[in-house]
Amino acid sequence: MSGKYLKGKRGAGRHVQLSEHLQATEAWADLKPSPRALYVELKRRYNGGNNGRIILSHRDAAKALNVNRNTVGAWFKELEAHGFITITEAPHLGPEGIGRATVWALQECPTADGKAARNGYRDWPKTQNSRHKNGAARPKKRDSRADAGEQSGTSVLKTVTIV
Repeated sequence: MSGKYLKGKRGAGRHVQLSEHLQATEAWADLKPSPRALYVELKRRYNGGNNGRIILSHRDAAKALNVNRNTVGAWFKELEAHGFITITEAPHLGPEGIGRATVWALQECPTADGKAARNGYRDWPKTQNSRHKNGAARPKKRDSRADAGEQSGTSVLKTVTIV
């Protein structure tokens, strides 16, 4: 009887699975929506056996996400910094002089050559929120007369009277 309902149906098709342990990490919580969408696009190209050989150029990612191609570069870097993806083969010119896109690996899945998943996003350090502060202090303003004296090699002698 159940065959009657399944006849002619091919299932739900492909889908992208984002596991709960990945979404519960601090690294995922710190990501903005745009890099998350890029991660979903990378995961969409993963077929279960091609991790470490996922090809996605900046132009293809921009076209898939409907943004300018100059925008997605920072998103790739953010995903790398948070430990979600790694580059397995950098972009280069092939032997025919035709450009080759970057080849990516998802760190949550084992690679095609049998290496275990790295799960770098679990160890992502949350030391400070890098969006608000860059960590470098601004230089203090100095007196221009003191700078001129230091640069010319002359020293300023201070006299102190003791009573």
